[in-house]
Amino acid sequence: MRFEGSAQYVATPDLKLAVNASVTLQRPLLIKGEPGTGKTMLAEEVAVALGLPLLQWHIKSTTKAQQGLYEYDAVARLRDSQLGDERVRDIGHYVVKGVLWQAFEAETTTVVLIDEIDKADIEFPNDLLRELDRMEFYCYETRQLVQARHRPIVFITSNNEKELPDAFLRRCFFHYIKFPDRETMQKIVDVHYPDIKKTLLREALEVFFELREVPGLKKKPSTSELIDWLKLLVAEDIPPEVLRSKEHKTSLPPLAGALLKNEQDVHLFERLIFMARQNR
Repeated sequence: MRFEGSAQYVATPDLKLAVNASVTLQRPLLIKGEPGTGKTMLAEEVAVALGLPLLQWHIKSTTKAQQGLYEYDAVARLRDSQLGDERVRDIGHYVVKGVLWQAFEAETTTVVLIDEIDKADIEFPNDLLRELDRMEFYCYETRQLVQARHRPIVFITSNNEKELPDAFLRRCFFHYIKFPDRETMQKIVDVHYPDIKKTLLREALEVFFELREVPGLKKKPSTSELIDWLKLLVAEDIPPEVLRSKEHKTSLPPLAGALLKNEQDVHLFERLIFMARQNR
């Protein structure tokens, strides 16, 4: 079972190597990288490429590790008991299986995505150590030991908002998705817009990478934002000459709202434009 990339996802050789190393070691693949570099999409494309079902667990600040295993709905059971419902005799009716339980009992190997683990409480990763390591957990309500029939392929993404515990990191295979260079970026764009004019793409990439190099940007534009920007350039029929002209260096790029996402970066860019005009 090896991942060799897919038609919809441009995977660099080191990324494919990391995925396959994780599968071989039977350890979760912890993926970090700038937002918008395809961390979440990787799990989706691996599942498609290997023909495996995908189970996704998107983490929020309020998410608890227990929710990935199961949740016991005591309130619903109390309500049903007051109504005389016969279902209350079987406590299993009130146990809601989480993503990991579903993966453990699946008839085939699954791909599990634990997305943005750093959003949760600092204890969240530690609370999953045993389950991810031994691939089993105990449900106290039903007095049942749940063990994985097939070890799932686990992807864990992080945006580096919090440091993860050493004990958790030790159990993962780690990979950092570097920001794509121009050649790789052009391949990514070709997947989304195979018919885009080469001159427009060349000039757009020039503006995009120049913008990323502006010192002091709070949020550099990412791959997903470039894709959105190109879609707008094509939809509005912006000619390549507009991007190529000398004027673009002393003004905001057309439809810059797709690239610059906060007022600090817009003001910074406007100040740089003003200084460039003063030096002409």
